[in-house]
Amino acid sequence: MRVAVRGGGPGGLYFAALAKQLSPHWEITVWERNAPDDTFGFGVVFSDETLDGIAQADPGIHAAMSARFARWTDVDVHHRGRTLTSGGHGFAALGRRDLLRILQERCAALGVDVRYRTEAPPPAELAAAYDLVVASDGVRSATRAAYADHFGPHLDERGGRYMWLGTDKVFEAFTFIVEEREFGTLQVHAYPYDDTRSTFIVEMDEASWQRAGFAVPAARELPPGGSDEESVRRCEELLAAHLDGHRLVPNGSRWLRFTTVRNRTWVHDNVVLLGDAAHTAHFSIGSGTKLAMEDALSLAATLHEHPDVPGALRAYESERKAVVESTQRAAQASLEWFENIDRYTGQDPHQFAFNLLTRSRRVTYDNLRLRDGDFTAAVDSAVSGHPRPGNTPAGPPAPPMFRPFRLGGLLLRNRVVVPPVALYTARDGVPGDFDLVHLATRALGGSGLVLAGMTAVSADARATAGCPGLYTDEQEAAWRRITDVVHAQSDTPVGLQLTHAGRRATTGEGPPDAASALAWDEHGPVPREMTRADMDAVVRDFVHAARRADRAGFDALELQYGHGHLLSGFLSPLTNLRTDEHGGDVTARLRFPLEVLCAVRAVWPRGKALLVRISATDWAEGGLTDADAVEIARALGGAGADALDVSTGEVVAHERPRHGRSYQTPYADLIRNATGVPTIAVGAISTYDDVNSILLAGRADLCAVGRAQLYDPLWTLHAAEAQGYRGPAAPWAPAWRAGRGKPPAARTDRVPPRLGALRPAAPPVRRRWVPRAAAPPASRPAAATPTPAH
Repeated sequence: MRVAVRGGGPGGLYFAALAKQLSPHWEITVWERNAPDDTFGFGVVFSDETLDGIAQADPGIHAAMSARFARWTDVDVHHRGRTLTSGGHGFAALGRRDLLRILQERCAALGVDVRYRTEAPPPAELAAAYDLVVASDGVRSATRAAYADHFGPHLDERGGRYMWLGTDKVFEAFTFIVEEREFGTLQVHAYPYDDTRSTFIVEMDEASWQRAGFAVPAARELPPGGSDEESVRRCEELLAAHLDGHRLVPNGSRWLRFTTVRNRTWVHDNVVLLGDAAHTAHFSIGSGTKLAMEDALSLAATLHEHPDVPGALRAYESERKAVVESTQRAAQASLEWFENIDRYTGQDPHQFAFNLLTRSRRVTYDNLRLRDGDFTAAVDSAVSGHPRPGNTPAGPPAPPMFRPFRLGGLLLRNRVVVPPVALYTARDGVPGDFDLVHLATRALGGSGLVLAGMTAVSADARATAGCPGLYTDEQEAAWRRITDVVHAQSDTPVGLQLTHAGRRATTGEGPPDAASALAWDEHGPVPREMTRADMDAVVRDFVHAARRADRAGFDALELQYGHGHLLSGFLSPLTNLRTDEHGGDVTARLRFPLEVLCAVRAVWPRGKALLVRISATDWAEGGLTDADAVEIARALGGAGADALDVSTGEVVAHERPRHGRSYQTPYADLIRNATGVPTIAVGAISTYDDVNSILLAGRADLCAVGRAQLYDPLWTLHAAEAQGYRGPAAPWAPAWRAGRGKPPAARTDRVPPRLGALRPAAPPVRRRWVPRAAAPPASRPAAATPTPAH
């Protein structure tokens, strides 16, 4: 078999070495336009998983890399004059030049034909002459461009600026520096990679970069491989306090914008993409080199395992694409966190450091407690205002989810909300026994607030015939029966969501009302654009329903302004095409929703809570922007909403949401930190660890846990037991206390014997990188395999 590899970077060389090792009879040729000793970039960081794979695939390469590694466990966060350290992470890094030399030597030893200083032939020529073409030719891949119609690339170029540098200062840990200057926020990602050098990445948002004066030197033409020396020296001056007299070292360094590369497919006939040609992930979460080498291992393995190239390439793409997409989701969250770092710089340094460390959602509250319990305890104490353990007989603070929160006139005992769930069990809008059982069980399940769902303000406002309403005396009496039972059995506040389904309504005799005459989809009826008289009627319906909700004994009220219902339809530019004073810019689109909110606020008691649920994005082109969401949130808060229940989507049928764990939380984070209005985070939040992480980082004030509480109605109480919390924020009903502990199962009562004479020493939580030349033999870091940092 004849294999052509375009690009002699780490991914291409590692693939060539592995493939030749597995199939010595293959003819493998690598084209690399640079000389063997040319390299751009500085240090490369590896995770435990990647190193395990390298160790199994080629122990020789692993041994050579390990001999060069700088190893440490700590992360330092410099913010507002404080340096906070979190340990237990585990890092292994080495210079990119060293890595290339190791891989080049391995390829030479195996007989791979590597052609340095040689441009590769065109992709089509290689595809015709070879059995397989591996495109490892980088972010600006010529191979990907040649077959763009097939690969379907999507290049997401971000607005921020960064510059990749080195320094002769050897940092002792992975170091984040956040400097607030008159021009904006300047941030640095730095880490050591050998005895004499560290990587030093400077990053800024576009506006700060412009104000700092970098645009002029960045605009100058540079020769190939040249560096923007003026900007380098300016960065050196700005960050002198962190460099301790050391210099910044450029290497083809210039201001860049990060581009996230995605492709619809990675395979075209006998051509396959690898590494940056196929995908990129922001440098703040990991190394592109790491991902490329993982690709190389997978591709070499699948080629060895399958009898034909097409089957092997399908298996490679299937195996790697899911892994890469997961990494890209985490990297995107990290990238966006740093792009919007100004939202968080006002936080207490402890909370800021925790927020930074958990930005990708891969590192969590529990994970940090395992890595460095002292660090997490310090954050807990700083955020809760509770003294650290040992300073008071009261002991440590409760987990974040079990701290009280004042919501309007209500004091919630904890931060967990049972969100409104559509049950579709009502008859003629009258809730029945199932609604009673559902709400009573959730109220006894320990959450701080329970909401009943999707209750219509009029008969023709119901989304389905099974939806409840609150527009008749019979319905009001039925709801009163339910709240009386709930309040008799529990002190958990119970609320009601009021809505008008708008164009999503299916119960009216004529066409449904909507902001504009746009059907939900091609199968739905075309609604009627509302008149001023229609709007007045809807305002009256909401006011009457709110009064009924008060009389029915509800402690909180939520108005549904999201998910494509009537008031959501006014807010979104995709569903509001009106040309009167209620259509146009976001201020105009807000008029009618604000009118409804103000009218309800006027009749809803101040001693209770008033919430509004919104869809903060439409997940569709031309829909709500982040700026729109912030303006809407600020206006709703100003009109009397005590908190915003921040959901997304379901506004248009052609939406394309990016689902994933806690995928809607960034919008609650955006609104809370941009406006100061309290928020409830919703959407795929299912573990108490995620709840604690969201709350402690300051991304939301409350968390709604929906599907997990359908699975386990006692989810909140079980979360308390799992964390060893038995305080007043998680009360068990007396009749259920006997079931508080998890029942024993097979072998859970087994006590294992001691089988070792000596207990292994626990690795140190805090470990700094000490250059080999500077460290006496007894104190040199051991070559232990690190745990992944992200």
